[in-house]
Amino acid sequence: MNKGGKFIFGKSLVRSDGTLRIPPQAVDEYRAASEGRVYLFTGSRSTGGFCVTRHGLLAPSKLGGILRGLPALDAYVQPGGAFTPYKGRSYGWLSIRPDGCIRLEEKALAFLNLKPGMALLCIRSSDIAFTLGAKGPLLEKALAYPGPIETF
Repeated sequence: MNKGGKFIFGKSLVRSDGTLRIPPQAVDEYRAASEGRVYLFTGSRSTGGFCVTRHGLLAPSKLGGILRGLPALDAYVQPGGAFTPYKGRSYGWLSIRPDGCIRLEEKALAFLNLKPGMALLCIRSSDIAFTLGAKGPLLEKALAYPGPIETF
């Protein structure tokens, strides 16, 4: 949206059944659907929403200790869509379709303060994860942006 700023992949619309489609460029760049499951963790206080990564990116990274600290998450024993608190954030996992669609159950939507009809801004966060932000200055800037931002 501006030179040197955060890269925006597009917007993901939360549908009435809790599904949302991650923008294809984000799915491709992070190979998000390559393992059939993704990890979700709560976003920052200012952006809200959640961050998305996968085992192959998280485990070998400097944040891999999260999986060692949450072995039920690492082994996908924790129920899909359930969140477990750990060191200031909460972590869960979901299945992801090859087209980048995920489905958040009502309990997960409520936990993340999301509602059907919301548009989440898909933001490149790091080489480990991207964010689906629900609020804050980046979302406000995107809403005021005069050019098109594709919605998925």
